[in-house]
Amino acid sequence: MATDIIIPTDLWEEDTEAVITSWLADDGAQVAEGALIAEIMTAKVQYEIHAPAAGRLVILAAQDAVVPKGTVIGRVE
Repeated sequence: MATDIIIPTDLWEEDTEAVITSWLADDGAQVAEGALIAEIMTAKVQYEIHAPAAGRLVILAAQDAVVPKGTVIGRVE
């Protein structure tokens, strides 16, 4: 069963979108639950995205993409 990787909606109020500044794991890579896999940036703050589960990473949104809060940017299968 796949687990979505979602841009958080509860970390900041004033910003409506974020930029995926880097993917720290490659598409198709095996990741451990809790592993640091991406970094995103709002207008003011950089956040770390951790794997919500262990498995194979599937990247759905490219590095440097601007995405709204709540967007699914990848999956762990």
